[in-house]
Amino acid sequence: MRNFITIEGCEGVGKTYQTNLLKQYCREMGYDVVFTREPGGSDIAEQIRKIILDANNSDMDDLCEAFLYAASRIQHLKDIVKPALNEGKVVICDRYVDSSYVYQGIGRGLGLDKIVKLNEIAVGDYMPEFTVFLDLSPENAFKRKGGADSNDRMEAIGYAFHLKVYEGYKRLIAENPARFEVIDASGAKEQTQAKLRAALARRGVFR
Repeated sequence: MRNFITIEGCEGVGKTYQTNLLKQYCREMGYDVVFTREPGGSDIAEQIRKIILDANNSDMDDLCEAFLYAASRIQHLKDIVKPALNEGKVVICDRYVDSSYVYQGIGRGLGLDKIVKLNEIAVGDYMPEFTVFLDLSPENAFKRKGGADSNDRMEAIGYAFHLKVYEGYKRLIAENPARFEVIDASGAKEQTQAKLRAALARRGVFR
């Protein structure tokens, strides 16, 4: 979908921080860009987000988790993404469908094909024009972050899970090289931000 860009990465990579820096830059430059996130982004979707990430919900079934992400995505698309794209705006989303592919399909072991089919219903034609992947291994990401957030149900799952997620992203990138912009996120925050802006310029978002 033209003008729909997503940003992906493992936990602790600095994805949300970089997205916020980019948001500030777009505001300063006068670019008309809508920034949003998943899970969440709109009122109902944010309520679903709270259920998903609540550490007290440790007994949640993996398939229930996958459906909750898809449900949040459906509402988010309706409330935020589709209206903005219909108005000709650029939309940049912090996480999207690729997160479900790797977290539930590969990390949880539900099967990539099953999660792809589920999200075909959820997103329809609204696949991103391209996706930026901030590349940093879980080991280095958590080391830099100072460990996992015990209050975040997804972060607290364990290293083996997050390694599967990272390998899942690598698999998606290998299978869809034209859709991904891979950025080395191991350097200083300013370096990563410069690479992110350069990738968007290369793709024609910034002129």
